[in-house]
Amino acid sequence: MSKKTRDCAPVNGILLIDKPRGMTSNRVLQEVKRHFNACKAGHTGSLDPLATGLLPICLGEATKISRFLLDADKHYWVEIELGQETTTYDAEGEIIATRPVTVGQAEVEPALRSFVGNSEQIPPMYSAIKQQGQPLYKRARAGISVERAARKITVHELKLLKLQQAKLEIAVFCGKGTYIRSLAHDLGQLLGCGAHVTQLRRLAIGGFSAEQAVDLAALKAMDHAQCLARLIPIDRAIMALPAVYLAQPMASALRHGQSVFIGGQRAAGWVRLYEEQNGFLGVGQFLADGRIAPKRLLAVPETSAIGQ
Repeated sequence: MSKKTRDCAPVNGILLIDKPRGMTSNRVLQEVKRHFNACKAGHTGSLDPLATGLLPICLGEATKISRFLLDADKHYWVEIELGQETTTYDAEGEIIATRPVTVGQAEVEPALRSFVGNSEQIPPMYSAIKQQGQPLYKRARAGISVERAARKITVHELKLLKLQQAKLEIAVFCGKGTYIRSLAHDLGQLLGCGAHVTQLRRLAIGGFSAEQAVDLAALKAMDHAQCLARLIPIDRAIMALPAVYLAQPMASALRHGQSVFIGGQRAAGWVRLYEEQNGFLGVGQFLADGRIAPKRLLAVPETSAIGQ
């Protein structure tokens, strides 16, 4: 064990940060990790430097359930400027095309509706997606453009909030992997005038809201006890999953990597696991034959997070 690992603190829980504009998600993550002196931390889906809003940080054992937040549906507010295309599809990039804007609400609303549902989206060159082990943005910065594979996305709702001259504001409710910058770019192409994102704010992920988040500067002004009080119990990220409560012998078997039989009629899939005496254990999968298989269990049961 390295000295750095020995000196860190076993902090476990979820911190909701309101990411400021101009910072990368990774920088926010590193500052939070350093402020808590946490041994382990990870975020649950990057926001662009231009973007603000909800960025859940999983600390310690909470990293074991981060995939559920990565996969969760998300809500955004976005401001888009029509008439200009940029290299990055947002205001951070260079303007590469300018066209007159002759469209109004009668054209914009049907265009927005055309993106609702399941579709395929080509991610922007300025993204962290890797090809041959290298992030696309590194090639883009070198002036290299490569063909990108389209990815399946789901847009549940696109709602026009405001349209004034060349600026429009929309509310987006979408599934995982959706690039809002690409939506703006594709909308501009469909309208024939080009477009790019000028402001973007993530409002919600799964059951978490930006209203619950703490500003990074405010967090840094808190003492250790106040910071710990901001942590959300790990199981709150997966409350949509069914809960299974187990007696100590079954819980012990799960912790030793064994599947346990509980029987009953239940749809196969992910479940939250609790030990009746000691709290949240982690997540497992209910199998068609009535067994539960352990998947991502906490090193120590989280006694403060017994679900309802």
